[in-house]
Amino acid sequence: MAIQVMIVDDSALVRQVLLELLDKQGDVEIMGIAADPLFAMQKMQRQWPDVVILDIEMPRMDGLTFLRQIQTERPTPVIICSAHTGIGSVTALKALEAGAFAIFAKPNLGLRDYLVDSSSDLLATIRAASISKPQLLSLPAPKLLPDVILSPPDSSRAAPVTQRIVAIGCSTGGTQALEFILQALPASAPGIAVVQHMPEAFTNGFAQRLNSICKIHVVEAKNGDRMIPGCAWIAPGGKHMLVHRIGSEYQIEIMDGPLVSRHRPSVDILFRSVAACAGKNAVGFLLTGMGDDGARGMKEMHDCGATTYAQDEETCVVYGMPKEAVKHGGVDHVIPLWNVAKTISAL
Repeated sequence: MAIQVMIVDDSALVRQVLLELLDKQGDVEIMGIAADPLFAMQKMQRQWPDVVILDIEMPRMDGLTFLRQIQTERPTPVIICSAHTGIGSVTALKALEAGAFAIFAKPNLGLRDYLVDSSSDLLATIRAASISKPQLLSLPAPKLLPDVILSPPDSSRAAPVTQRIVAIGCSTGGTQALEFILQALPASAPGIAVVQHMPEAFTNGFAQRLNSICKIHVVEAKNGDRMIPGCAWIAPGGKHMLVHRIGSEYQIEIMDGPLVSRHRPSVDILFRSVAACAGKNAVGFLLTGMGDDGARGMKEMHDCGATTYAQDEETCVVYGMPKEAVKHGGVDHVIPLWNVAKTISAL
């Protein structure tokens, strides 16, 4: 059976040359090509490849983030083919640490000739990768539950009436979904706490960009921030974000801790904290993303009286996290992406 290969590269030249080279091989079949990881994931959800050839610098999501997501959720041999991964480079080291099977450093000039000249080495690497066991190369982190950070909420305790707050969790495809939602909200929207799986260096810039295009104020969350209407807080990469009630107000806590549901920040941690402190005063949304982070926390929100929503399969880039939340029985309503802002505004 032919080795199924997915090519993910924003360069049309690279996609064309690799397609020409690999299509000539009887034991290799190109199952898909994509200009960025989000397009790739849509195709990979329908059929998973044996080997992925992946660039680093791409629009919408960088290759390292995509590599980490693949190796966390479904370890797969990934060959990095990039101009940013020269021998000894920091990017190359990060890619290997994240579980890349091999690295090919593309030149900035003479790219077509280089790929043709390197085709024998690339084919040998693809064949070796296809029989490798990536789970042994990159063991996923232990899948800890929210109990390591926060005790389960008591669903029998009724939360006193306070202002409404919103909690949102998302991963792959979430940056575009959040931009679509937050940009459509009025300045009077309730306070919103957001966990988007994203590396540490990117969350502040992401928040600043959203702030520049939204009517509401969008910031990277800091420890002690008070949740007020007209503002959204993005959990900082590499930290967990919790919400506590102090009197009739809600306050954000930022903390270190182990990976929970294989993530930090974890949607499960945010949702559990909101379930405990806000109960029926909270509304939760679980959007597009790989894996199941947030599914348990949404069930806890539901059990404590919160109203919960999951994004529907049709509008998800990856119908992973919302699907798991539905399976856990914690979802009150399944809605398309374009109804999320309208639902929040109605609060």
